[in-house]
This record gives sequence, C-alpha cells and structure tokens, in this order.
Amino acid sequence: MTQVVSVRLAREGYIRIHVVTLQEADGARHDREVEDHGRSACVLPYDAARKVALMVRLPRTPLLLAGEPEPLFEAPAGMIDGDEAPDETIRREAMEEAGLALTALEPVARVWCSPGVSAERSSLFLAPYAAADRVAEGGGLAEEHEHIQVVELPLAELWRKVEAGEIEDLKTLALSLALHARHPELF
Repeated sequence: MTQVVSVRLAREGYIRIHVVTLQEADGARHDREVEDHGRSACVLPYDAARKVALMVRLPRTPLLLAGEPEPLFEAPAGMIDGDEAPDETIRREAMEEAGLALTALEPVARVWCSPGVSAERSSLFLAPYAAADRVAEGGGLAEEHEHIQVVELPLAELWRKVEAGEIEDLKTLALSLALHARHPELF
C-alpha cells in the first residue's frame, strides 16, 4: 500500500503547492506535487416555469493562456471560506456572481475535481429559482476582478450544448447531466 512519507510546502500564495514523498509497498519512494486552493461549491440554478438555467461567463486565466479567449458557460461557483458550510458558500456566490437569492438546494454530490494533481473537493448543487429571485445585478465583486456576465440559457439549448460537447467546464457538465436525469421534463 502506498503511504505518505513527508510533505513539504513548496509555494504559498493564492494556491499552495506541496511536494509529497510517497513510499510504495516495495519500499520505492517518489515525489508528487499537489496543488491546494481549498474546497469549493457549485450550483446550477434552474427556473422550471421558464425552462432556463442561470449561468455565468467570465475570463479564466488558464483558458487565456491556452489561447482560448472565449469564456466558458459555467454554473456559479466559488471557494469555501474557512469553516463555512458548502450551502452557505453557494448562496453567497450565487448572490455575488448572479444576483440570485437561492433558498432550496438539491445536493448532487461531493467530488474531487482533478484528483491526480489537485486537493480541491467540490460540493455540487442544483437549485430551483424564479425570475423574482434575481434581486441584484451580480457580476462578481469588484475587488476580485471577475467581470462576470450573467446568462439565462434555455434548458433545451443547454442540452443541445451538452450533446454537442460544447459544455467544457466539468462541474457544469456534471450538473447539467444531473439536472437532466432528475428533471427530464424540463428539457
């Protein structure tokens, strides 16, 4: 069985990079780097009456670095602050990013986002909403420089994008599939 022998902090900033020394059952040792920026939460809000999902689009540095200037369609998400519960985080993030006051949440899963390299674990939710729940503009916090565009996407269009492979954000894809599985009549 593989065991952790030691952990060394290699970098601390917005993210932390740890170098982890592992030892295999045969005694062989090797190092792995682990990126850690904390836990997160994500929600796909949907309006059953109007058959739309509320999504966001914002510039993402890794995409820009990869030469992809167009922002992805994403479900609102954010990092969990300290001991904050995932449902508190997602209500805060839905308000900050989309101006949306969420009440009911439908837990979907708690998942490792990229377990080969990242320590991020994300709590995923679906959330029903109505047009009246859009109580603010959204767009993100100015000090976070997010430049968020809020989009209500018809669920039929969301599903077309899923089937065409056009939803490239993994958390959004998982939540779109969960919404379709739980509420197929909305599509």
